[in-house]
Amino acid sequence: MAKDRNRFVCQACGAVFPKWQGRCDACGEWNTLQEEAAPAARGPGPAARAGGGKRVAFVGLEGETAPPPRIPTGLAELDRVLGGGLVPASAVLVGGDPGIGKSTILLQAAARIAGAGRRALYISGEEAVAQVRLRALRLGLEGAPLALAAATALRDIAASLEDEDEAALVVIDSIQTLWLDALDSAPGTVAQVRACAAELIRLAKSRGFALVLVGHVTKEGMLAGPRVLEHMVDATLYFEGDRGHQFRILRAVKNRFGATDEIGVFEMTERGLVEVPNPSALFLAERRGNVAGSAVFAGIEGTRPVLVEVQALLAPSAGGSPRRQVVGWDAGRLAMLMAVLEARCGMTLGMNDVYLNIAGGLRIAEPAADLAVAAALVSAATDRPTDPGTVYFGEVGLSGEIRQVAQAEARLREAQKLGFAGAVLPRRLARGGRAPVALDGLRLAEIGHIADLVAPFAAKAERRQKPPAGGRGAPARVAGEAEAG
Repeated sequence: MAKDRNRFVCQACGAVFPKWQGRCDACGEWNTLQEEAAPAARGPGPAARAGGGKRVAFVGLEGETAPPPRIPTGLAELDRVLGGGLVPASAVLVGGDPGIGKSTILLQAAARIAGAGRRALYISGEEAVAQVRLRALRLGLEGAPLALAAATALRDIAASLEDEDEAALVVIDSIQTLWLDALDSAPGTVAQVRACAAELIRLAKSRGFALVLVGHVTKEGMLAGPRVLEHMVDATLYFEGDRGHQFRILRAVKNRFGATDEIGVFEMTERGLVEVPNPSALFLAERRGNVAGSAVFAGIEGTRPVLVEVQALLAPSAGGSPRRQVVGWDAGRLAMLMAVLEARCGMTLGMNDVYLNIAGGLRIAEPAADLAVAAALVSAATDRPTDPGTVYFGEVGLSGEIRQVAQAEARLREAQKLGFAGAVLPRRLARGGRAPVALDGLRLAEIGHIADLVAPFAAKAERRQKPPAGGRGAPARVAGEAEAG
């Protein structure tokens, strides 16, 4: 009789090894290999035994295809991220840190869909039915006709869903708690997550209901389990935000039925997650415009223009290596921007501790924030506030040039709508023979070099340090002005 053999599977990337080792050679992670039973050897599949198959019909790209129908969730911000609502027979994966609000927002959405007359099922593998009822009572949703169940056995869940003919939404909280008895591995392992997700997605496609899977995340913030799970679903959403802030950001990193990198903004309250229809005004609500080291960035998140405050603080280093603390932005890009300011503008920043913060808990990834960060750094270094009625956006190159960014007009319109009177931006070029749009009441300062940004702050410092009448002082010079001129 053949001896059963086990294998060791990396829980981070799914790589398989014949014996245990401390480090996965495929992804480089440590202590992620777990022992699992090797699948039984099988003979040739049906396709190989048959020796032939049915011809596949190919069609052209032209044709009439109606847009997919949508199921409104009752939460406008969630619908925005999804591209207009849930699509029947689709699968959505929602990930986020523990306690960030994944279960809360899905319970609210499922209750509203059920309240609209559709059948919604909420299956929890982490909480008992009584616990879900307590959360619904706290959120004021106890009267919603939502169907609840607590189960972790995939075979039982699949048998129940096969009998559901009217289900419009099925929420699984979470995919890491389910297990399939045909596999010997523990729940949450690569094999279990892959097999359970594949079966649930098959049911969603065949029965026509929208499937929402809740996924755990690792300590690095990535979705736990095999990477193939993100490829299997139609949309992947991440819940972002610090639990110390009341704001939560729902971001779409993959969406086959809508725009990627779209965001929805929510505020966590005692009655659950509340939508924020105008996040720019909320992010700037507590801003003080007369403080050095602050600048307003006009950004784009997906298709939505968002204005946020960039805060910088410079302090003399107490000795040793200066600290670089960054919240909400890329630390490597901050180091590059400081090097450009020192090399192209003659500023001395390297011996200071530098702290950079994106107010409100939003994380900025687009390079258009370079100019706003540079303005905040220069303002903090010279102790001169920026103009409180001005926004900044633009990419900074290594030679100090200011590069154009996409959707400049949308950023300017958002700034004008919120009452800003000016904007510092890259020099706009006419595209396709069309001149750039000029907005009434908005003063535009188009610059081509980082020195053009630094010069006004240097002029303010010169005026402040100007000697009394009768004396003459040497004017401060900012390196790079000749190149910018």
